Amino acid sequence: MANRLAVITGASSGIGAEFARQLAARGFDLLLVARRAGRLADLCAELSRRYSIDAEPLAADLAIDSDVERVAHRLATSPRLTFLVNNAGFGTKGLFWDAPLEGQEAMHRVHVMATMRLCHAALANMVERGAGYLINVSSVSAFSLTAGGASYCATKAWMNSFTEGLAVDLAAARSAVRVQVLCPGFTLTEFHDVLGMNRGHVPSFLWMQPRDVVEASLRGLEQRKVIVVPGRAYQLIRWLLWALPPSLRRMTAARSGRLLKRVGAGHAGKKLPPH
Repeated sequence: MANRLAVITGASSGIGAEFARQLAARGFDLLLVARRAGRLADLCAELSRRYSIDAEPLAADLAIDSDVERVAHRLATSPRLTFLVNNAGFGTKGLFWDAPLEGQEAMHRVHVMATMRLCHAALANMVERGAGYLINVSSVSAFSLTAGGASYCATKAWMNSFTEGLAVDLAAARSAVRVQVLCPGFTLTEFHDVLGMNRGHVPSFLWMQPRDVVEASLRGLEQRKVIVVPGRAYQLIRWLLWALPPSLRRMTAARSGRLLKRVGAGHAGKKLPPH
């Protein structure tokens, strides 16, 4: 896989940075995309030195159309593009009407519009050359409902459906390009820290390491799995959520939201997390 290019968005920390490490270890050159230029530069320097690969930082905010177009142009025109990981994303706190509208709009732009645009650019390139891998990082929340998570759950559910649709299109075209939607649960990254979430509210056995999440994703890609849910606990949770009647899912989500509000986790956040 030497000299093949992997592009990873949201690569400055967490799952995105772990994808960068594991793909660099497999010999991929990297184009790492995120808003935090300093962190990207440091990670690129570290991985270039450790694995003798080329790693380039590209500072971009995928909530801004012009930045999305810059990244899309690189995807569409690189003859070495082999891998795209759409990992950029964030969450907000607060009931929908209490949360700042700016964050809700930005979430739809990043999770939906940027994902769609970058997939289109990458697949047009990959399908023509007959090879490539594309992973959209969703969430186990795509299968559920949470109080204060109307936009988050909806955009992640869209991502799941969209990726499955891409898999159908690729199969109809008999293309060798593989796509996957990765649906992790609680993962030990900065995501929840930025939200100000108390990790003590979640049982310890539900927390996963980014390394294990990415290993499960790459293993699933080798096995041609379109939907990957890392961790047996989350695979069980996914099945239980699928089995619940919609009315019971809504009632359970509302009750859990009232509980979180009582322990002080339901206030609206005013800052967008890094992505």
